[in-house]
Amino acid sequence: MEIKRNESTELRPEGARVIDAPVVQINVPEFLELIKDESTWKNSDRTAITVFKTDGMRIVLIALHKDAVIEEHATNAIISLQVMNGKIGFDAEGKKFILKKGEIITLHRNLPHKVLAIRKSVILLTVAAFKD
Repeated sequence: MEIKRNESTELRPEGARVIDAPVVQINVPEFLELIKDESTWKNSDRTAITVFKTDGMRIVLIALHKDAVIEEHATNAIISLQVMNGKIGFDAEGKKFILKKGEIITLHRNLPHKVLAIRKSVILLTVAAFKD
């Protein structure tokens, strides 16, 4: 298997971060420190970093300031969203869920959903089984 690394960007010029390999260790606190030190976090209501990416799965660490909204959308993949800290509202299937640290919610393909940060929050999004 080929080891894949991220591309350098203006925001993250150091590049060379492994995002796919036979085994990938993900240090969530380290990534959280990295993204919370970036201008995007300081100048926007959110920031995110993809910590694993392969054809069948993607894992994204997302930091949200209080009142940040991820507007309603749907994806052609199964997702899970774990609250690492903070408190969020999650709307799906005509229901409103409140999730706090340690809680996880899952969602099947093509279901519209929306996220609201009730408090400053960090969520770990896993996107699996994409369908074209």
